[in-house]
Amino acid sequence: MLSHGMGRASPKWRPARGRFLPLLAAALVLTHPGTAAPAGAPPTTVGMPGRLDGVVLPGPELEARPLTDRRAPVVLRVVAVYPHGTAFRYDLEYTGLEPGTHDLRDHLRRKDGSPAAERAALPPLPVRVDPARPPGQVEPNKLEIDPGPRVGGYRILQALFLAAWGLGLAALVLSFFFPRRKRPVAAVSDHPASLADRLRPLVEKATAGNLSPAELAGLERGLLAYWRRRLHLERVPAGEAIERLRTHPQAGPLLAQLEDWLHHPGPPHPVDVARLLAPYRDLPPDAVDLADAGAAP
Repeated sequence: MLSHGMGRASPKWRPARGRFLPLLAAALVLTHPGTAAPAGAPPTTVGMPGRLDGVVLPGPELEARPLTDRRAPVVLRVVAVYPHGTAFRYDLEYTGLEPGTHDLRDHLRRKDGSPAAERAALPPLPVRVDPARPPGQVEPNKLEIDPGPRVGGYRILQALFLAAWGLGLAALVLSFFFPRRKRPVAAVSDHPASLADRLRPLVEKATAGNLSPAELAGLERGLLAYWRRRLHLERVPAGEAIERLRTHPQAGPLLAQLEDWLHHPGPPHPVDVARLLAPYRDLPPDAVDLADAGAAP
């Protein structure tokens, strides 16, 4: 009887396989973390800004590399820096110019100018930039217009006709008892509004140092989108398109000045506002989307 009892395991000593496997899977996940983008960094699309707030990086203080290569796939800006023990905490803003996954470490450098081997010492900062359109699609989807319900029927038409006739008769009768006074004709400006008129307040605020970096970036995006569309550079890579626009006689002056204000902030200095706005005098006021620049529609 003893050998018979030892040959069969008691049910309470059987291994709990159903509970052991989930614990083992959780341990493997915790010991082998992935390389996903930091929390709060959802994918963006080409030309749309994204942010990484509260990123703690070891070592000395870092800054964004100057935008010297116009073929760079990402434009990075350090919005704010805070001490964090022996490290620093950063708020970063980036704009992807090419689709794909990019590491923001490639666009940082030490602020004190010391020799840098900081990329290997920093944790990865991957961000994903999706294309503005699905792969292979070169035209927007066709709009489907709902014709809506039809209004018909003899009675409805008869009622509409009688209502219009009654309103016309009432207006005619009232015109005899209450003659309409002639209003003075408002003076019409000889110079119609143009895009230059909308841009002037923004440029004057930027000259005085009163335009925020977010408004400057919005104005730059609006002008880049307009000139790329006007000069048929939509299919040209973003870096090459920006390089062409910088040397363009009409698009270049204001874009170069915006880049100087955005990436080299400093004390206000006088600029020739009339020369910067000359290419926009004959354009309609709504030719460029200035909503992100803080301009009234």
